[in-house]
Amino acid sequence: MGKLYLVPTPVGNLEDITLRALRILKEVDLVLAEDTRTTGILFKHYDIHTPLLSHHKFNEHKQVEKIAERLELGENIALVSDAGTPGISDPGFLLTKTCVEHGIETECLPGATAFVPALVNSGFPCDKFVFEGFLPQKKGRVKRITQLSEESRTIIFYESPYRLVKSLQQIAEIFGKERKACVAREISKLHEDFQRGTLEELIAHFTEKGVKGEIVFMVAGKGKEDKDEESDD
Repeated sequence: MGKLYLVPTPVGNLEDITLRALRILKEVDLVLAEDTRTTGILFKHYDIHTPLLSHHKFNEHKQVEKIAERLELGENIALVSDAGTPGISDPGFLLTKTCVEHGIETECLPGATAFVPALVNSGFPCDKFVFEGFLPQKKGRVKRITQLSEESRTIIFYESPYRLVKSLQQIAEIFGKERKACVAREISKLHEDFQRGTLEELIAHFTEKGVKGEIVFMVAGKGKEDKDEESDD
């Protein structure tokens, strides 16, 4: 029986990949890629010639059983996303779950995940945190933000540059405009940028400057001073 490898790939700088990840990508029989064009850039850079097969959220439900069959027949297969660790706001969970159910061995290599450097460099407490990924786009969005308003741990979100200002505005309406936040853009890339301040300040900054690139943003957990203000009202 073969083995499924979950292989993290760089979130920006192509040098942010482990030697073991490169070896595995060269040795396996097949690499499943979220976008073969994106992974192709990485493969060209490191002279990797392993066959690629597209595997993304729109076709994974149709593919997982066939992939499991190939693994059961002895093929070793690696799964990569466009950037970071598969399964973290990217395809990966369904295939891993299917392999576990079939008794197929899986292994996740350690490596890049965008929210870790964003959190550590934010200046917010990172001993305890909540990773939310992308908020619901429509149904349940306001309800989820309201639930998180009482969270005392640092909260981490992923967001599209096109929706960042709207998300910050919605969070500010419920959390309060003075809540501290940090927006990280283009982690490990040439134009990496961190903006820190209150939600109100960040809304003003990105409304004026515009937003480009991949986004991770952190919002400070509800602190003692917030609770004290409520008790005084």
